[in-house]
Amino acid sequence: MTSLPGGSDHGSAKESEALVCARCGTRAQAPQPSWMCSVENGVRQYFCDTCSRENLRAIEGRLDSAWW
Repeated sequence: MTSLPGGSDHGSAKESEALVCARCGTRAQAPQPSWMCSVENGVRQYFCDTCSRENLRAIEGRLDSAWW
């Protein structure tokens, strides 16, 4: 197993943070395979499966979440 130069083998603090849906505020303790990740204006945002399903057409149209 290798790691990046200057990195540690203990993982970063960001990996241990809970994920929060940027739309409804639902929390998840670990990455969820059904959640969607979007990078908008250089910021990574996560959306729960419910919000992703409800806004599927806007997502496919590549609209930023502000337009949902």
